[in-house]
Amino acid sequence: MHPASTDRRRSLSRAAALWAGLVLASSVLAGVFYAAGFPAALLLGPMLAGIVFGVRGAPIRVPRLGFQGAQALIGCLVAHAVNASIAATLMQDGLLIMAVVGVTVVAAAITGWVLTRIRLLPGTTAAWGSSPGGASAMVAMAEEFGADPRLVAFMQYVRVACVALTASVVARFLAGGSGAAPGADMDPAPLAVLGTLAVAGIGAWLGLRLRIPAGALIGPLAIGATLHATGLAGMALPSWLLALAYAGIGWTVGLRFTPATVRATLFALPGVLVATFGLIGLCGIWAWGLTFLLPIDLLTAYLATSPGGLDSVAIIAVGTNSDVSFVLAVQTLRLLVVIITGPLVAKWISRSAGEAR
Repeated sequence: MHPASTDRRRSLSRAAALWAGLVLASSVLAGVFYAAGFPAALLLGPMLAGIVFGVRGAPIRVPRLGFQGAQALIGCLVAHAVNASIAATLMQDGLLIMAVVGVTVVAAAITGWVLTRIRLLPGTTAAWGSSPGGASAMVAMAEEFGADPRLVAFMQYVRVACVALTASVVARFLAGGSGAAPGADMDPAPLAVLGTLAVAGIGAWLGLRLRIPAGALIGPLAIGATLHATGLAGMALPSWLLALAYAGIGWTVGLRFTPATVRATLFALPGVLVATFGLIGLCGIWAWGLTFLLPIDLLTAYLATSPGGLDSVAIIAVGTNSDVSFVLAVQTLRLLVVIITGPLVAKWISRSAGEAR
């Protein structure tokens, strides 16, 4: 047998074994979180298992198409609970929502300035890494502007993981909940499933084609919510497919923590964690204050102000009794603001931190 063919078979066998181990570990952890009553247990289990496998050097990744497909299904899931009230929410409470977004963006900018000022990370890396949202977009743009994409990715996905974990813990104690996939149906009508999959495919294609931030998620969400709100179609997905989508999101985040990236950022990890949890804490305080200004509960305010992880926060919001429309309105607007202002803020941080030295 040709040596190249033998190596390829060994590589495929190893990848299959690693995926089997990852699925098993994810199932066990998801079961533990589910038994403990954590919302989004099917997201947290795969994410933590992915982090362990990634840090240990597992050379497996969720294909880009698989991740986009998972986002599209989550968009349809959220569309089942969200309707056109997002637009009404933006119109009615627009100024306060902009204030919520502004506080988060300014707090993240200050965090990036401090990290850059103390030279915890090189160049503009801290500026890009501290942006509160649009992780994949921030990594792509950071590379174009000369920052180290590995370090930016590490900072971004540390934040996404921390936000998902803390939001799930907060949701567990504020509202209880179940780890089941909300909106899932064990045996939905085949035509309803086919219609939902069509919305997922068309919406994701349009969202990506139009270069909308998180387009694979936002596209299906917008189309699905419109159809659902008008009664033209309902969103229906079997529970096993939603569980796979949850796992796809969790694995994508977790497997980003590679040994090379961890080694390159090990010295900065304490500072990154302090900055991340500091930002989460600041947003939490602002969320508490928001309950005195708007007729919303603390969990809704907390999820709305969480700094990033749109898909993760959406999953948790749908799995609890929070106001999904308000949460998604704030999170979507913040994502758009971050994408637009990201390059300007990063340049300002780098310049002002450099002048302050």
